[in-house]
Amino acid sequence: MAIEATATYEFGPFRLDLAERVLRRNNVPIALTPKAFEVLCLLVERHGCVLTKEEMIRQIWPDSFVDESNLAQHIFQLRKVLGDHGSGDAFIETMPRRGYRFTADVKRGESDSDDRGSSGVPRKGPALFDETRVRSRRKTLWVTAAALVMLSACALGVYFLPRPPSHSGAGKIMLAVLPFENLTGDPQQDYFSDGLTEEMIAQLGNLEPNHLAVIARTSAMQYKDTHKDARQIGLELGVDFILEGSVRREGDRVRITAQLVRTKDQTHIWANSYDRNLHDILTLQNDVSSAIAAEIRMSLTAQSGARLASASPRDPDAYEAYLEGRYFWNKRSKAGYLKAIEYFGQAIARDPNYARAYAGLADAYALLGALPLAEIPRSEAMYKAKAAASTALQLDDTLAEAHTSLAFVRMHYDWDWPGARTEFEHALELDPNYATAHEWYAIWFTAQGQTDQALKQLGFAQKADPLSLVIRSDTSEVLGYARRYDDSKREAQGALELDPTFMLAYISLADAQMDEKDYPAAIKNLQQGLVTYDRNTWLLSRLGVAYALAGDRNQSEEILQSLLTDVKGRGDLAFNIAQIYAVLGERDQAFAWLEKAYQYREGALILLGNRVEFEAVHQDPRYADLMRRLGLPGVAARENLAPGD
Repeated sequence: MAIEATATYEFGPFRLDLAERVLRRNNVPIALTPKAFEVLCLLVERHGCVLTKEEMIRQIWPDSFVDESNLAQHIFQLRKVLGDHGSGDAFIETMPRRGYRFTADVKRGESDSDDRGSSGVPRKGPALFDETRVRSRRKTLWVTAAALVMLSACALGVYFLPRPPSHSGAGKIMLAVLPFENLTGDPQQDYFSDGLTEEMIAQLGNLEPNHLAVIARTSAMQYKDTHKDARQIGLELGVDFILEGSVRREGDRVRITAQLVRTKDQTHIWANSYDRNLHDILTLQNDVSSAIAAEIRMSLTAQSGARLASASPRDPDAYEAYLEGRYFWNKRSKAGYLKAIEYFGQAIARDPNYARAYAGLADAYALLGALPLAEIPRSEAMYKAKAAASTALQLDDTLAEAHTSLAFVRMHYDWDWPGARTEFEHALELDPNYATAHEWYAIWFTAQGQTDQALKQLGFAQKADPLSLVIRSDTSEVLGYARRYDDSKREAQGALELDPTFMLAYISLADAQMDEKDYPAAIKNLQQGLVTYDRNTWLLSRLGVAYALAGDRNQSEEILQSLLTDVKGRGDLAFNIAQIYAVLGERDQAFAWLEKAYQYREGALILLGNRVEFEAVHQDPRYADLMRRLGLPGVAARENLAPGD
């Protein structure tokens, strides 16, 4: 139910008005998403008290399944709004492994309402998304497909608008596509909004990549259901324009609305709505795209027009399966990759010439093959990833995603460094704004000992996807290899602010602390990570290294024996075990396990030259031989690299 109270809360320069559902700073309204507003209400009303994450999730999302990362992202956004950029204690304090507490002094005004819960948070309707019931409806697919074409054509016009000073430099226009709103009245159909937003971003990113850069899905999805104004979004994402849209369907009719907004002055450049019949999807696509082009009085470039015209119609069921595959792939988990493989396979079965479905299949197999304890052996997963990427490129050589997946396999499994670089370069020629290509190319440079170039690529990746936890964690890792430890820790801590359970951030933070010889802090962070990820082999092996470096040989050997027990019948722990042996000073054992890792073709080996755990064995001839077989530059070659080489 909606809040009817007239209660107000004042803290610092802020005034929180429950009746108007608005936060003001010095009497100036500040835009908040509905959920962020509710989180703030709960924290402020219970100021001084520790609220557990479980309690907050239960209060804010009473009928939904929501993980802690969702709550953490709202906390992060609130801290930005409140100007809480320091230790986190100015307004919202993080209570490790427990929850949050609002620490500022709060003054409450009078309330004449008794029609709200004990938390002061409005109770809302049913969950917007229930994964167990996510099964698309074909008619909704026609709706979302039409919206995609309409929004694609609309974004084409961005290139021809008078260009404002761009955040991206070199005259490139930055565009954010906000998740378009589902007005169908069926919350289960929100699934299509998520899948289609990614599809739309991918298509727009390929239209004029040298002039138009589109913010990646990870960051764009943070603004689902947002009530922030265009200027604030522009500042947060560094974009010149935002594209908004909504779809409402009634029977066989669909109403599509869209608007293009310039962020610096919140000027509506263009807006319109269309009512069409869904009987002929191809006619609908042509009608809508032509109407938009006419409305904004622009013409398409020959290249962009050809791309739009050549877009072949898709089998609706194949397209539906593709969207579901991308949704599960974006979960970036072993279970998600397996589900993605299933759905991409269904898409290909419906449409054997669906190039993007093959590209998605390659992405899923490649990342599954990079995980420990995967149900599919690494050799099989990487073989299937390469085959799927090759098929995608045979069908459509312009897919940056497929070139990137092929590059990943050649780098991570084949150790074909020239071949991987060629594919990365080709991918970025096709789509200079593809964040994943920049991210993985950064790993290529890191393996070659060129951390300056790696950080440059990660800078491009962060610009394209500024809220990505994975990219931020990778940046922290490479900064550590570059011996920039303070910067490394800052990036890792920033990722943990967004998601306090993000495992890779715990690892990169602990690595930087170990490099600085702050072993107690590293041990504490790794133990904290293990609270969420019990028995995780990556965390355990790093903890074994930290204990060894700290002089606690007993604890280190206890972890080592545990890993040796787990390794039976597995090949993906050899590098982890070699790390601990190397730090313990047992060289022969370290090289024996490195050889096992080599035979298994472990992906971690490509960063062997960057790992400080093996510095003590750099002068051993066996180390130089292994680096030669990996195709990586040895110690002398790395030391002679000039910055940027």
